[in-house]
Amino acid sequence: MDNIEEGLETSSNFINKYTYDWLIHIGVPRQSAAYVNLFVLLVLLILLVYLVQWVVRKLLTVVIDKVADKTNVPFFDYLRKNRFPHYLALIAPISLIKSSIHIVFDNFPKLIAPLDTLVEVYMVLMTIWIIMSILKSGADSLRHHPVFEGKPLDSYLQVIRMVLYLFAAVAIFSIVTKKNPTAFFAAMGAASAVLLLMFKDTIMGFVASIQVTTNDMVRIGDWITMPKYGADGSVTEINLTTVKVQNFDKTITTIPTYSLISDSFQNWRGMQQSGGRRIKRAIIIKQNSIRFVKDDELEKYKKIEGLANYIETKGKEIERHNQDKGLTNREYLLNGRNFTNFGLFRKYAEWYLQNHPGLHKDMTTMVRQMAPTETGIPLELYAFTNTVVWLQYEYIMADIFDHLIASVKYFDLLIFESAAGTDIIDVHFDNAIPAADAKKENSL
Repeated sequence: MDNIEEGLETSSNFINKYTYDWLIHIGVPRQSAAYVNLFVLLVLLILLVYLVQWVVRKLLTVVIDKVADKTNVPFFDYLRKNRFPHYLALIAPISLIKSSIHIVFDNFPKLIAPLDTLVEVYMVLMTIWIIMSILKSGADSLRHHPVFEGKPLDSYLQVIRMVLYLFAAVAIFSIVTKKNPTAFFAAMGAASAVLLLMFKDTIMGFVASIQVTTNDMVRIGDWITMPKYGADGSVTEINLTTVKVQNFDKTITTIPTYSLISDSFQNWRGMQQSGGRRIKRAIIIKQNSIRFVKDDELEKYKKIEGLANYIETKGKEIERHNQDKGLTNREYLLNGRNFTNFGLFRKYAEWYLQNHPGLHKDMTTMVRQMAPTETGIPLELYAFTNTVVWLQYEYIMADIFDHLIASVKYFDLLIFESAAGTDIIDVHFDNAIPAADAKKENSL
């Protein structure tokens, strides 16, 4: 304590000595004057640093705002949003702090060297933050450019951030240890196996990000389906280690980035870009409801919109074929070619799809009969809507099937469905035993 007092009384530091003498003059005891002097000077330095930082930040904000308004370049708007003026203002008073340390701590020389080191470390970190703010602003402005739209720019930012942090670590190591940076790399080489194990996912994610971008496999906003991870929704973020997918139930699924190249997934981008979404659904027709159509019934079916011309044209073709083959016996309709109610319904369904306003006319439209199953014959409708909007797609598909399911009864066809408890079923036995004979057999 005596050494500190003697140092203050003989100090050549004008500011430090002036404040010390002023404190003694106002009655501060000499035993505590040195520490009170340190506290006062430190408070004054903090206030001065805050004032410089505030002025610089305000000036930078005004300048960037004016440049952004005049140039209309998004980059300057993002500079402000990513706090570039704030970070740059924080580094502005560095020279003031460096020079003030020797004044404030003049009589505490053991603290000067550690504080100088701390300021240099702070300067390295602030420089990294400033560079990252500029890079992030550039990436944000590029996201709206058509060439970079949907690209995983966050992955590249993470790689750049890692490289910058590596350089920062080397610089801080050199500042703290006062050693050449080569010593840091020598230490890193010895621990390379451990580092590779620690950053395995990051390295794999980096390689995957490059392949995903190069092959244009996934973009931000793509709808992907990956059942292994329960993902079915839009990609919201792609970075080095994870891909975030917002599912349609608004939950978030996180997928390892490298799984996009190691596992299979479905990307619906092609459908979204084509402008049409596929309908592929079947109506199950009971086989025992399919029958030949008699000639006198054709007039009834000609009244159905879309079938008159078909029945006329096809009827002439069938009649010509039967005459050429000598199939003139019409007592049994299985002789020769004939119309069937199922065939007429299939043709009506084709006509209805081709004339539906919600279907894409330049894409495949087809009604096909599938292989019979134990539940009936599937009549599959294969078409594409002229919209990819989910809500409109579901409405169009429901509208089509509502109409066709309601139309089945006009062709004397039945749709298969499992019987419910409220259904009334009539059971007919062609070879049933008469009631009197049944009683006679039971008595025997």
